[in-house]
Amino acid sequence: MQDVQAKKTIPFFTPSFSDEEEQALMRVLRSGWLTTGKETLEFEKEFAAFTGSKAALAVNSASNGLMLAMDACGIKSGTKILTSPYTFISTATSALHLGGDVVYADIEKDSYSIDPEKIEDILKKDKSVKAIVPIHIAGNVCNMRAINDLAKKYSVAVIEDAAHAFPSKTNEGYAGTLGTCGVFSFYATKTITAGEGGMICTNDEKIAERIRLMRSHGINRTIWDRYTDTKASWKYDVTAEGWKCNLPDILSAIGRAQLKKAQSFFEQRKKIAEKYNAAFAGNDSFILPPDGEGNAWHLYILRLNLDALKIGREEFGQALQERGLGISVHFIPHFEMSYIKERYGLDSSDFPESNKKYLQSLSLPFYPSMSEEDSDYVIETIIKLAKLNRR
Repeated sequence: MQDVQAKKTIPFFTPSFSDEEEQALMRVLRSGWLTTGKETLEFEKEFAAFTGSKAALAVNSASNGLMLAMDACGIKSGTKILTSPYTFISTATSALHLGGDVVYADIEKDSYSIDPEKIEDILKKDKSVKAIVPIHIAGNVCNMRAINDLAKKYSVAVIEDAAHAFPSKTNEGYAGTLGTCGVFSFYATKTITAGEGGMICTNDEKIAERIRLMRSHGINRTIWDRYTDTKASWKYDVTAEGWKCNLPDILSAIGRAQLKKAQSFFEQRKKIAEKYNAAFAGNDSFILPPDGEGNAWHLYILRLNLDALKIGREEFGQALQERGLGISVHFIPHFEMSYIKERYGLDSSDFPESNKKYLQSLSLPFYPSMSEEDSDYVIETIIKLAKLNRR
C-alpha cells in the first residue's frame, strides 16, 4: 500500500469527564479520608439500586473481582471453571491463582458469546467443573437462559464476566445479575470508569459475606468501621487468608459521578453504533457486530470479510493507524497466549469460531464524546481503505 498522511488523529477511546468528576474527587481529597470509606459504601448502595442486585461489592479491579467471585463459588485445587478462549486473560488466570484449572468451549457461530451446546458437551464429561464463566463481549449479552438452565442441570455456579456489560438491561434483569454473581469493570476504557476498579453483584448473602471478608486480608471488620469506632478502633481478627482488593474512596467518588451518567453515555454510544451500522451495512467487505437484547455497546467490533479483501486484518489495522485511527483487537484468544497454550496444549483448530473471528475483527474508535466530524472520518477512512484493497 502507498504511504499516506493522516488527516486527523482519533483515539481509540477518550473518557467522558466533566465538572462532576472533578468535584467528586476534590470532595474526597478535602475530606481527609482517601481509602475505602463512606464514598465506597455509597457507591455500592447506588450500584446495587441501579442493577436491582441485593449486594454490590466494590473491588480494586474486575480481575480481582473475578478471583473473589470464583473463590466464593468454591474454585480451588481440583476444580475447574468453564469459559471461552475469546476473552481477556484474567478470566482464566483468576481461577489459576486459586489453584483451579480452566476448560474452554468455543463461541457461537453468529456472536462472540460462549456456545451453550459446547458447554453441555463439556459438562457431560467433566465433573470437576464447578462454575461456568460466560463473557458478555462488547456488551452483547450471552444466552443466559440456556446457560442458567445448564448450570441448574449440572449443579454448577454461573459467574458472569460483565466487564463490558454495563448497563446491559434484559427482560430478566441487568447482565451481571443473572447468574450466581457477576463482575463489572471500571477500567479506563469501560462504559463508566473510575480509572481502575470493579464491582461484584450477587443475590446470595453467603457469597457476599465471603467476598467482603476476602477482599480485605480476611479481616473481620472493615477499615471504615475500625477507624471510626470510638470504643475499639484498633481491634480486629483475621479469619481467612484473604487478599487486598478494596476500592479506595478516591476512585469510588469518580465512579459515583459516572454512574449518574451511565444511561446518557449508553444512548450516545448507541447513536454512534447506529451510524456505523448504517454506513457499513450492504458493503460486502464488512460484517456488522452482533446486536442482541440488552446490548450495552461498549465496543464497536467490525469484522472484515477477508474473502473480499486483498489484505488481512493485521495490514488493514496497521493502515488505519497510519491514517490516524486508534484501533484495537478484542480479543487475542487464549490459545494464542504462550502460557495457556503450553499449559493446556491448545491449538487454534480446536476453536474454529474463535479463531475465525479473531482473524477478522477490529475494534474501532468509539466513545460517548465522539464528534460527528470524527465519526465521519472513521467511516470515510475505513470504506476508502476497503475499496482500495478489494480483490
